[in-house]
Amino acid sequence: MAELHIDLSGKSAEELIVEKHVANLHAGFAHWPRQDDGPPALGDARWPAELILATWLMAEDGRPPGTGLNYKTGASGGGFDKLDFNFLPEADWLPDMLEPDLSIKLNKRGDGRREIEIPIPIYGGGMSYGSVSEQVMRARATAAKNSGTFTSTGEGGYPASLVPLKDHIITQVATGMFGVREETIKYAPIVEFKYAQGAKPGLGGHLLGDKATSTVAAIRESVPWVSLFSPFPFHSVYSVEDHRKHVDWIRTVNTAALVSVKVSTPTDVDMVAVGSYFAGAHIVHLDGSYGGTGAAPEIAKKNIAMPIEFAIPKVHRYLEGEEVRDEVTVMASGGVRTAYDIAKAIALGADGCVLGTAELIAIGCTRCSNCERGRGCPFGLTTTDPLLSQLMPTEWGAERITNLYAAYAFQLKDILRKLGLKSIRELRGRRDLLRYTD
Repeated sequence: MAELHIDLSGKSAEELIVEKHVANLHAGFAHWPRQDDGPPALGDARWPAELILATWLMAEDGRPPGTGLNYKTGASGGGFDKLDFNFLPEADWLPDMLEPDLSIKLNKRGDGRREIEIPIPIYGGGMSYGSVSEQVMRARATAAKNSGTFTSTGEGGYPASLVPLKDHIITQVATGMFGVREETIKYAPIVEFKYAQGAKPGLGGHLLGDKATSTVAAIRESVPWVSLFSPFPFHSVYSVEDHRKHVDWIRTVNTAALVSVKVSTPTDVDMVAVGSYFAGAHIVHLDGSYGGTGAAPEIAKKNIAMPIEFAIPKVHRYLEGEEVRDEVTVMASGGVRTAYDIAKAIALGADGCVLGTAELIAIGCTRCSNCERGRGCPFGLTTTDPLLSQLMPTEWGAERITNLYAAYAFQLKDILRKLGLKSIRELRGRRDLLRYTD
């Protein structure tokens, strides 16, 4: 390993520890084990080691790291990593004492259903029981409550331990209908239909047999240790009229809940979005191709769906053309890793973003991509093994995810100040504030 040279003068112990980590990242990872001269053992191009460490540190204290770590972009060579902001000259920045408003409305239809407003333009995406542990689900839900926002159950059902947190949980209804019950729909302030996932469109969901434990199988009403597959698509929905029947079903069971529609990003995603609006959806959730855990097939993530940074402006412009843009909330996910990614997605035309992997990074994920195996996750996150799951204490995980959300909020306010904007809503669709760096 390369020799490390660290200046010890006038620095706190914390600064020295972080600087040592940074030095190791730059000098040491080049010599870490590689497979066939491929990437280093920790991280990948979208989540390089430095960004993983920066996210981990933000989850420690709720602030961006002030140690020279890159916490804004990855190393993918494209997408959000090639976009930057046209910040104003410093003399024109808003004063520090002005607190930009980060809140967004999730119901813009004025249809008499819940008027939900969240104080930050983010909430947690669907991670089902089975794909992650129950401890992770509780930690995410507790963090959502702490932050005044939401998290989604995913398609694996609704563990009883989540019921006390139901006011901050989105119930997902997916094609496999695993664990879908009238009582859990009645719990929900928001019900989400998952028609497709950006990381594996056309493939449905997969849960391999060694993760389908007795507890998982009981909630999913299936057989233990047998692989579970969600079909693609809903075989009862082939038109906007069919889609409307789904929405009406939820309206009948829960007269107050909002309806979110999660879709992948095919080339006609703009037509899909406007169809969801006319079917009665309050939220259109666009899920781009670079989301998903390590269980999502790489060939699907890289070759099927449209990257989210292309889909957002396409949908935004089309909804504007149909004169309904201000009546529907557009949320984006799939490769959103940082506060800067969130702000860029909003500038492209989204109202807010849905996070998944970033939350797992905050509680220990290193992108080792063993998510599909029952005992494959060394940190007890994407596992259903009762012993491994104990590696992630719920209270500790909730605190770290809450801190990460606070760090993102801090950065989003800083971005708005440098753009001269008083509200995150003023940033929506402002593509003129972005520049391509290549």
